Amino acid sequence: MRGDRGQRRRWSGAGPDERDPQRFGALVARVARDRGWSSRLTDATVLGRWPQLVGPDIADHCTPVSLREGELVLQAESTAWATQLRQLQRQLLRRLADAVGPDVVKRIRVLGPAGPSWRYGPRSVRGRGPRDTYG
Repeated sequence: MRGDRGQRRRWSGAGPDERDPQRFGALVARVARDRGWSSRLTDATVLGRWPQLVGPDIADHCTPVSLREGELVLQAESTAWATQLRQLQRQLLRRLADAVGPDVVKRIRVLGPAGPSWRYGPRSVRGRGPRDTYG
């Protein structure tokens, strides 16, 4: 039979087709793939599941800051842990590749602990500011 558009009308048969109910996970994966969100969702998986991916010992002493273009930036709680994380980079990369895929995290950059900020408000004065009066 021919429809109004000149296309052949398809009748549902005994087998599955695209009009059947879909699993929610498969539907979300297809929408993410169609819209180009897959890489961002994988990045969010690394940041959101950090303790499960690297273990509680490492997760207690560092925080993932960002993951962009394959570079994972970690903030260590101390300089000793920053050094330790730099030495564990290969093992961390291997563990992350096994968990989320080989090309998601390509390199790791470790930052030491952040010092206090002396800037308050949108305007600030150049120079050392209030620290000049400390002695």
